[in-house]
Amino acid sequence: MKILTVHNSYQQPGGEDKVAAAEAELLMARGHTVVYYRRDNRELGEKQRPFRILGTAARTIWSAQSYAALSKLLARERPDIAHFHNTFPLISPAGYYACANAGVPVVQTLHNYRLLCPAATCFRNGAVCELCLKRPLPWPGVMHACYRNSRLQTAVAAAMLATHRCLKTWQQKVKMYIALSEFSRNKFVEAGLRPDCVRVKPNFVSDPGRPDSRQKQSSRQYALYVGRLAPEKGIHDALFAWRMSKLDIPLLIAGDGPLREDVRQSIAAQGSRKIEYLACVSPAAVTTLMRDAHFLIFPSNWYECFPLTIVEAFACGLPVIGSRLGALAEIIRDGSTGLLFTPTDTSDLSAKIDWAWTHPAELAQMGRAARAEYVAKYAPERNYEQLMDIYHAVLANRGDHAENEI
Repeated sequence: MKILTVHNSYQQPGGEDKVAAAEAELLMARGHTVVYYRRDNRELGEKQRPFRILGTAARTIWSAQSYAALSKLLARERPDIAHFHNTFPLISPAGYYACANAGVPVVQTLHNYRLLCPAATCFRNGAVCELCLKRPLPWPGVMHACYRNSRLQTAVAAAMLATHRCLKTWQQKVKMYIALSEFSRNKFVEAGLRPDCVRVKPNFVSDPGRPDSRQKQSSRQYALYVGRLAPEKGIHDALFAWRMSKLDIPLLIAGDGPLREDVRQSIAAQGSRKIEYLACVSPAAVTTLMRDAHFLIFPSNWYECFPLTIVEAFACGLPVIGSRLGALAEIIRDGSTGLLFTPTDTSDLSAKIDWAWTHPAELAQMGRAARAEYVAKYAPERNYEQLMDIYHAVLANRGDHAENEI
């Protein structure tokens, strides 16, 4: 099979970029041909003046450049299917129309909530927000400046959504959507996508190798946070919970983001030598940290679609303490592969941290269950089977023109 992979990468590489690349490599490793069409947000520069933002706005709604380039690529390569990951802002939904005109069916992975929310996060002022979820025009997001704290830039995203809702682009130009969890699938169906047009396929990671249980039991001497340092990730909740803990538990923090300096100052203010900020570390170093950790802390307080960090932890046999919110409550089986706490409830989080630290035998069992969960659900081979099932279903029904309602 020949697959066209379409992706607009971010200025700061993230999980979506990793998943798009990993799926392409997975397909090629199994004998398929993968053709790429990529745009990179670094083309926009770090900052844009207002008149340039207006130009970007027009291209976000319809990129003539991407449409022309994709049309040429489609005519030359004649792929069987096109798999889109991200189109915002440089590719734009014009990419779907290029595929439709070439007779190539489109699959779109829903890595975020962009179809429902101008900011793509359903998160505002430190809490979940669904104001734009069922509105035909997502103007509440503009009023609250949800995207990059800018009404102008939020209006760009909202205008794109409003235009293509009117054109019925999401209904007519995409054959199948891939949601990363049942929770996110339900949100998109609630907003109007037809249930039979949204399949669930989680993310996956390569197998780091079976963990050595004897080594893990003797060397787990710290808790671990790995992720972006941003408000929606709950890093401040984690630090506050550590302050409340009755135990002196070492915590390593690996990651970067807009709250980097806040995290450093908070650690200094606590005066604790048990909390260490490592900044960014390599993927190989993350694996090593996970192999030697006691547990992973994942205190996110927004609707995560499907964090790779949790799957990486499971692959290393590392249990996860996460918030009981959205897909996290689906991925982490409370008491089996980790522990769940009430979102933003630092007292509950602190209690779960203390329990985990003082129950090593139970936690070791959770680690074994986490590893088994990875093998059963999130290893490459299982993911490949799910992806091919979706492709074959789309190709078998490529003449079906039933519409979604979003």
